[in-house]
Amino acid sequence: MSNIDELKLYVNNCNRCRLSQRRKNVVFGEGNLNAKLMLIGEGPGEEEDNTGRPFVGKAGKLLDKMLETINIKREEVYIANIVKCRPPNNRIPFEDEARSCIVYLRKQVAIVKPKIIVCLGSTAARYVINENIKITKDRGIWYKKGDFYIIATFHPAALLRDENKKKLAWEDLKKIKAMYETLS
Repeated sequence: MSNIDELKLYVNNCNRCRLSQRRKNVVFGEGNLNAKLMLIGEGPGEEEDNTGRPFVGKAGKLLDKMLETINIKREEVYIANIVKCRPPNNRIPFEDEARSCIVYLRKQVAIVKPKIIVCLGSTAARYVINENIKITKDRGIWYKKGDFYIIATFHPAALLRDENKKKLAWEDLKKIKAMYETLS
């Protein structure tokens, strides 16, 4: 699968894990296929499952505002998740679910070829950066893997639950903006 449409068609028919049994929609991902910046979340929530689009609920609205604060439009980036189907009650994806789905994310990354990958939350960071990463301790640190600069920050849903994390997230956003401008 060398193009995004073929991959999306394949993923829409996936039944590799139990998450496929309860989904309303596959939340494949969306955005600029030539994006310099790719955002990776954990998995879809209820609103995303209903619409088939990533980050459209309260956390998505906050994510849009976060991007706006660093003068990046949602249309400029590509957004995807570790898993493409909603875990029950928005729980964290189980290891086998994430491992079943991560191959699709890797193909998305290979097609989009971003320069910067931002992991939103600990689940995304664990599967993209390092399985032992601790989001509170390791967020805001740049990692270089192959052609990619990768950083982790708090998931917008975590910022909605704990306002105290917003200052740290703002520090991360400034680092992302600086890297974005450097790689322009």
